[in-house]
Amino acid sequence: MRILVTGGAGFIGSHLALQLKLAGHRVRTLDNFDAYYDPSLKHQNARLLEKEGILNHRLDLALDPLEGVLGETEFVIHAAAQPGNDANTSYFSYIKNNFHSTVSLIETLKNFKINGREIPMIFVSTSSVYGLNATGGEETLPAPVSPYGVTKVAAEAAVMSAIRRKEFSGCILRYFSVYGPRERPDKLFPKLFHALKHEEEFPLFEGSREHRRSFTYVGDIVRGTILALENWNKAQGEIFNIGDHRTHTTGEALELAQEISGKRLKFQHLPARAGDQQSTAANISKARNILGYEPQITLEEGLKKVWESIQG
Repeated sequence: MRILVTGGAGFIGSHLALQLKLAGHRVRTLDNFDAYYDPSLKHQNARLLEKEGILNHRLDLALDPLEGVLGETEFVIHAAAQPGNDANTSYFSYIKNNFHSTVSLIETLKNFKINGREIPMIFVSTSSVYGLNATGGEETLPAPVSPYGVTKVAAEAAVMSAIRRKEFSGCILRYFSVYGPRERPDKLFPKLFHALKHEEEFPLFEGSREHRRSFTYVGDIVRGTILALENWNKAQGEIFNIGDHRTHTTGEALELAQEISGKRLKFQHLPARAGDQQSTAANISKARNILGYEPQITLEEGLKKVWESIQG
């Protein structure tokens, strides 16, 4: 199948593109190389994709015409987003990169047919739509508290509206606390292992030790996404939580990382950060029953892979 992955130079998008290629699909990606974090890291991912024969297009979904990049695309996985909970990032950046970009893609897809056939789309969403406590099933009413969560809810609504109007076929996957090699540097584990490797202070926000997370290894996230693709007749029109049902506190993860590295952390204690989720616990009953999804990598196994990836 010819698949286009948006946000393909990012952390999750690059893992998705590479695994889809390994599975025998013909894959292309696009990315706008936003400066939310160092674009050189995205360029490294793009070069990695190119070595595997995956072409990356530099395009801004919210601003640029998309018909040219679609070509003979048969399926879109829309993973591009303005991520995170960053007080220094404008609310308007979240609106542009999460909502406007998704609406632009929807408008293009509903009018663009390949040999008279529509192009289906998987929309990558987030547990942040649930708000401070992401512990319920997909029927739980969204209650976002961060600009990221708010704009992803808005984008979800646009996707589901187009599906209900039968403008194209789609589904939504809500990812939970994804980590793994090549993760963006502002996330917990890259900062944690950087501090351990270089014996620097680790910034610890007040109360965050008690935060509970469904830390989900990126390989399990990719596996869940491919299951939705492979079971499209069952997946289309649906929303699925994709994550690890096993949970750990941030404090437990800190201790585990120190055991793996053989080093001890020094902490820089900071005030609590507004909008941080208190608890996530991926209720994956629906994905398990319909898609056959089951996470495989434990947190210890995943963190060992992350630690190994940053050595050398």
